[in-house]
Order: sequence, then structure tokens, then C-alpha cells
Amino acid sequence: MNRSIWIYLLVMSVVSFIIRVLPVTLIRTQIKNRFIRSLLFYLPYATLAVMTFPAILAISENPLCGTAAFAASLIVSWFTKNLFLSAIFGCAAAFLTAILL
Repeated sequence: MNRSIWIYLLVMSVVSFIIRVLPVTLIRTQIKNRFIRSLLFYLPYATLAVMTFPAILAISENPLCGTAAFAASLIVSWFTKNLFLSAIFGCAAAFLTAILL
């Protein structure tokens, strides 16, 4: 393997380790600030959305398939609050859009 790949992996692992260990070691008391508590509560959801949304739009060569999958998943999840059904309908919408185009 290329030497730079190992450097990238090392830097990534150190950064991930620091992000996970520093809050546990530095913050020993309960956080009372409402803003920081809500920030820490919603941060994983925001991170997941930022990682997932571009992948949904780039699901195929045609961005319309990803847009249809996103729209179907959004509508189903809004009404049913069921992640499994949302994923099924999103996949079906992308598949049907790809067939029709």
C-alpha cells in the first residue's frame, strides 16, 4: 500500500480517538447549560443526515432516482414514523424511477 494511506489512517484514528475520549475525561460533572445539552443531543442526528443525504442523491447515474427515493422516504417517514417502511418505499421509488427512465 501507499505510505500516504497509512498516514491518513493514523490521523483519522487519532482524531476519532480524541473526539471520543476528551469529553469523557474533561467533563466530569453534569452539563446544566440547555444549549450545550441540546447540541450534544442532536449532533448525532445531524451528522447522520449530512452523511446520508448526498449518498441518497447519488444513488444512481440519474439524480432523479435519488430525488424520488428521498421524497418517498420523507413522505412515508412523516406519516408512519417507521424506518423500515421508509427504507422499503425509498428503494422501491428509486427502482421504479430507474425503470421508467
